[in-house]
Amino acid sequence: MPLSSLLWVFLAFTFSGSGVAQSVTQDQPDILSEVGKTVTLNCRYETSWDMFRYYIFWYKQLPSGQMTYLIRQYSDDGNARDGRYSVNFQKAHKSISLTISALELEDSAKYFCVIRVSQCLK
Repeated sequence: MPLSSLLWVFLAFTFSGSGVAQSVTQDQPDILSEVGKTVTLNCRYETSWDMFRYYIFWYKQLPSGQMTYLIRQYSDDGNARDGRYSVNFQKAHKSISLTISALELEDSAKYFCVIRVSQCLK
């Protein structure tokens, strides 16, 4: 297999918000795959603010440092899908995975899972 057809994916996770306790677990190391294949990236999170609605965003950071928005998931919605990107959101398990299908060389990047509070339910 030619090296040019290999992809690397680095998972990095971050949270945004103020004054709330939160953490994230990276379930997997770097991923190496091939053009045309499918990969799934996992993100598990913990928050101290279950009473809030929130968004989870997926971004990728290119080798140049440029951040690119991929897809978002709202805490009260069904699984999001946008082109080659789809998510499997398991709110009860506080986990979300991003699936990228039909991989392209341009998918070689660092991937970030970001959570942001939207509004209070109560």
